[in-house]
Amino acid sequence: MEPRRIALLGLPVDEGAGQPGCLMGPDAYRTAGLAGMIRALGHEVTDLGRVVPVPSGTALSGDARRAAVMDWVRAILPAAQDAAAGWDIPVFLGGDHSLTAGTLPGVAAHAARLGRPQFVLWLDAHSDVHTLDTSETGNLHGTPLAYALGLPGCEAYPPLPARIEPGHVCMMGLRSVDPAERRHIAELGLDAHDMRSIDKTGVTKPLLAFLDRVRQAKGRLHVSFDVDFLDPAIAPAVGTTVPGGATFREAHLIMELLHDSGLVTSVDLVELNPFLDHAGQTTRLMSDLCASLLGRSVLDRPTRMFRA
Repeated sequence: MEPRRIALLGLPVDEGAGQPGCLMGPDAYRTAGLAGMIRALGHEVTDLGRVVPVPSGTALSGDARRAAVMDWVRAILPAAQDAAAGWDIPVFLGGDHSLTAGTLPGVAAHAARLGRPQFVLWLDAHSDVHTLDTSETGNLHGTPLAYALGLPGCEAYPPLPARIEPGHVCMMGLRSVDPAERRHIAELGLDAHDMRSIDKTGVTKPLLAFLDRVRQAKGRLHVSFDVDFLDPAIAPAVGTTVPGGATFREAHLIMELLHDSGLVTSVDLVELNPFLDHAGQTTRLMSDLCASLLGRSVLDRPTRMFRA
């Protein structure tokens, strides 16, 4: 990858998850030195600070957490569109996964302006295709992809500036999908790979097939990377741990293949909850994986000092 202009934008959304703490995620990435890691790869890095939502006051007549997420989405959506237009690769630092209800339509709107299709690689233990009607928990971090796909039942969200086509989505790492979500996946024909299929085929075959579709369509690619895609043994700092996730090597291989493709145009790093971390273990791993996506090879990876 040639040197790129990378933007970091903090989205400290906390109201979409059941476990508080994701609002500390953006600052954790900054403290871990993510910007310096990216600069060391030869890229130009601009830290855009953080998005600040404007409270609408609708919480007075409804669910306060839902209203707060809608305020976030209204603020994130134009910020994401601007970041996609102004930089080669914006990296959105979360924050729980409800933030993607703003980033994904935002980058899709920019893709539509360019006349190019928007593709999505969804790295997550969960499919997050619940609508507001089917979610049993009411946690909106389980609904952003349903909204971006334009499914009925998401009318409380702001109007979509650009809809993601179901055939432009690839999910990898699924291992906790509710019945309503399974129905949506089947009805929409989403390209969904659970960990059983990955155990059988590995990560390379389905990922390369998806990347070839992106390339053939001259599409733009958004990568939404949830911490719980990873096995909790190596990434404990997430409130929705599910055993049996991606290994260290599988995750780095995916990032390296994404880098080799040269197709990635935007990235979410979501659901990091530093309050649940073990001495910064998960923050360092997620930062290293982001660096791999942006070009760090195994020969560039620094030796870690032993920590008791």
